[in-house]
Amino acid sequence: MKKLGMLALAALLVVSFTIPAWAMESQFGGYWRTRMYTNQNFTGEDETEAKDQSLVDTRTRLYYTAVFHENLKFVNKFEFDAKWGDTVLGDIGADGVKFEIKNSYADFNLGPVNAKVGIQGGTLARGFLFSDDFSGAVVTFQGNGISLPFFWIKTFEGGTGPDANDMDVDLYAFAPSFNLGGGMVKVNPYVAWVYSDDVSGWNPYINYEDRATPELKANDLNAEEYSIYYGGIDVDLNFDAASVWLTGIYQGGTIDLIGGNEIDVSAWLAAVGGKVNFGVADVHGQFFYATGDDDEDEDYEAFFFVSQNQFTGQSYYWAELMGYGIFDDIVSNNSPADKISNIMAANIGTTIKPTDKLSITLDVWYAALAEDIMVGTDEENYLGTEVDLKITYQLMKGLKLDVVGAYLFAGEATTLDHPDEADPYEVGTQLSLSF
Repeated sequence: MKKLGMLALAALLVVSFTIPAWAMESQFGGYWRTRMYTNQNFTGEDETEAKDQSLVDTRTRLYYTAVFHENLKFVNKFEFDAKWGDTVLGDIGADGVKFEIKNSYADFNLGPVNAKVGIQGGTLARGFLFSDDFSGAVVTFQGNGISLPFFWIKTFEGGTGPDANDMDVDLYAFAPSFNLGGGMVKVNPYVAWVYSDDVSGWNPYINYEDRATPELKANDLNAEEYSIYYGGIDVDLNFDAASVWLTGIYQGGTIDLIGGNEIDVSAWLAAVGGKVNFGVADVHGQFFYATGDDDEDEDYEAFFFVSQNQFTGQSYYWAELMGYGIFDDIVSNNSPADKISNIMAANIGTTIKPTDKLSITLDVWYAALAEDIMVGTDEENYLGTEVDLKITYQLMKGLKLDVVGAYLFAGEATTLDHPDEADPYEVGTQLSLSF
């Protein structure tokens, strides 16, 4: 990976120096952060210390865009991460071998149609469905107050050989948006479909053993044909001193199992949020509910988005401890993290800006599972009530400091009724710059 990354970077530099100056403009940018933080009691107890950690890490992102003219760009983004003291990049000597190519795509216009082709980033449904980098194409017709994007995300390539194409996994989405009322109202309906004739080669991240009925568990639970669809809408209302947003998504489809059985999927998600500004302060809040599976029938009713593992695809950050945050490494017991599923959560908070350089944000989160889990002999769903405090100070132009403290008054679904149960908490700082 290091050799590939260095070759890619060298090739870009050669291009930038060999094309005549009049023919191309080079744009450079980037982002850097260093975080120091500690996570304690994330297992809901203070005996095993299984998730306890205190560390420092650094992330660097470098951006290079070749602008040939107003209708053609070549966009590239690179990233390398290091935990201080690890043997990959952060040890003494610091000869890094971890170099990631995040994005590399062509961005061009053909009249009113824009196309982005290659490895790029994208978001659907605020991240409730998808927010990640991917290989594929986004083709968008731009009109007056209208945007009509079509997404093709190549999720998995089956390879070469007999029936190899059957193992391809593709995601298609259409997500038009309409600006109404002079920009005060934005409406964004969308549909998405994930399909494969034989998904067994990809093995998507979904725990069929936990998500199937006893009748289905008796059979081979490897999936074969996979057809999952989504239909939803985002609405944004923006006024002088207030804003409101809403999201609703329905999920359906079928998963054929190699053993001959079938799982019918029927799930949904609803979310609403808003903010009111009062000069130096605001009041903000949100609520979301995503269905879980009650195991009472053969349908699977927990909302989810198709991904290869628990770290890719769907990504919606919320609370610091239960839903990732600035220190997005681990989350407390039984929380879905940024993969919103089987949960209901509510938030109220405020951001105060005493000066142009200083902001103080206080948030309170309540969260519970939509469907109970067994804790000992009892059914429980309460994850807890979390309090998050973030102080941000602009040290100078481009450089800022964040100080974060978070504490979760844990419920039984987090502590699992452990005899040494303890509340999770986190403290940390982040120094970051962008250019």
